[in-house]
Amino acid sequence: MTNNNFEVIIIGGSYSGLSAAMALGRSLRDILVIDNGKPCNKQTPHSHNFLTQDGHTPKEISMKAKKQVEKYDSVKFYDGLATGGVKTQKGFEITTQSGDTFTSKKLILATGVKDIMPDIKGFSESWGISVIHCPYCHGYEVKHEKTGILGNGEYGYEFSKMINNLTKDLTLFTNGKSTLTEEQTLKLERHNIKIIESEIDSFEQTKGRIKNVVFKNGSKSSVKAIYAKVPFVLHTDISTKLGCELTEQGYILVDDFQRTSIHGVYACGDNTTFMRSVSNAIAKGNIVGAMVNKEIIEEEF
Repeated sequence: MTNNNFEVIIIGGSYSGLSAAMALGRSLRDILVIDNGKPCNKQTPHSHNFLTQDGHTPKEISMKAKKQVEKYDSVKFYDGLATGGVKTQKGFEITTQSGDTFTSKKLILATGVKDIMPDIKGFSESWGISVIHCPYCHGYEVKHEKTGILGNGEYGYEFSKMINNLTKDLTLFTNGKSTLTEEQTLKLERHNIKIIESEIDSFEQTKGRIKNVVFKNGSKSSVKAIYAKVPFVLHTDISTKLGCELTEQGYILVDDFQRTSIHGVYACGDNTTFMRSVSNAIAKGNIVGAMVNKEIIEEEF
């Protein structure tokens, strides 16, 4: 790549980053998209709840999106991992794991998140396949099936209420002593939602398809799917290196226009919200593309 200077650098080339790149490419902006090709949904067999793309694999959607974005000559791609970022007098300087350096006037962080798997054998192998996080993305495919929720306290209660609409064969696995209130416990029991407090040892699964929850006491509980919420970290610490503020939950703090606390830096996608869906990531990327283009116009016109 002969040119190392761009109007906008986008770190992250999945749905949100590609959406921003398309909006900016159509605005004739010189763009560089840096991506290392490791999306968090790589194990997910199908994407749902996204008009025109329902049922396609995440890879199919992203490959089609990239092919469409590549039609815009001003958008360039770099295959690699962005590891460093500093603010300069003219904008930003981004370095990669390979030692390459690129500069830009504006920066878009579409880096996503990295999920942290619990220490339960079989969990990571099943994550995104039969251990799922979102009823809107995956719930319909396991409707009316024997379903579990791995959770406790307020999360376990609220999620049980939600999933009860999709199946009447539901079990809440608290993985230890329940922290539900007495009122919450009675309400779940009135809706025939079982509560199992036994500590979990492992998930019996084949190619990510879960069959049984195995407890440390040797007993088992058969399930077809389990909803779980796992902790996460940002895929890269570039946002904090630049001084961007984070929320209490660990997301990059943005305003209604996806602007971070650092002027010239925008963020979009899973690194900014708990609403993790393809359609939401694309929508936010589109907003960022328009806002960044407007900011450049206001500064240069």
